[in-house]
Amino acid sequence: MHFGYDETSGDAAMGKEMIWAVDDEEDILELLRYNLLREGFHIRCFGTGEEIIEAGKQDLPDMLLLDLMLPGIGGLDVCRYFRHTEAMRQVPIIMLTAKGEEADIVSGLELGADDYITKPFSPRILAARIRAVLRRRQKNPVSDAVSIKAGDMTIHPGRFSVQTQQETIDLTQTEFRILHFLARKPGWVYTRGQIVDAIHGMDHAVTERSIDVQIAGLRRKLGPSGDWIETVRGIGYRFKEAL
Repeated sequence: MHFGYDETSGDAAMGKEMIWAVDDEEDILELLRYNLLREGFHIRCFGTGEEIIEAGKQDLPDMLLLDLMLPGIGGLDVCRYFRHTEAMRQVPIIMLTAKGEEADIVSGLELGADDYITKPFSPRILAARIRAVLRRRQKNPVSDAVSIKAGDMTIHPGRFSVQTQQETIDLTQTEFRILHFLARKPGWVYTRGQIVDAIHGMDHAVTERSIDVQIAGLRRKLGPSGDWIETVRGIGYRFKEAL
């Protein structure tokens, strides 16, 4: 099934952001197309995960709206592909799906999605969330100027990579942002809510408990270096200060 097409409004031709949307329901794509054009965005629509991956090899959008339940390659696999492909990993992703269980939200965020909106949705709220994610990416890009060293672990912000003496650690974008956020100020204690706000924004549809899940996964991947992330009982987390 192929729905691939793109359109722009008159204002969008003057440099507005390009949004790619992938969904296997044509009526949803038409709803997105109509409302995002009205908001002044470029819009390009796809019906399968395979189409979006192939398109990404030629060009990249400013934002990807990604349905979870797709024929063939599913939305989580598309998200994983984008986050593990160097040229694509900086593209902001909003998961747009009918599945609203917390486990699905956590899965999308762990893979590096920037936000998560469940169907049915308000087009105006969707447009506001798109702009919020784009503003956060422009306002708070991860600095590539300074690497952070802790023991035998080195955090490279510009490359979104973490290295130890033994190996390069493969983190999702969300995991990396949590680690970098904590490591920038060793000894500072952050609540789960503060971590959510810093990583995803105050309007993010995710519970604070998901931070515990992501921290647990992060520590597991880091191995012995995971001990740099300390739990402060009853409050949240901090990055250990060097002795």
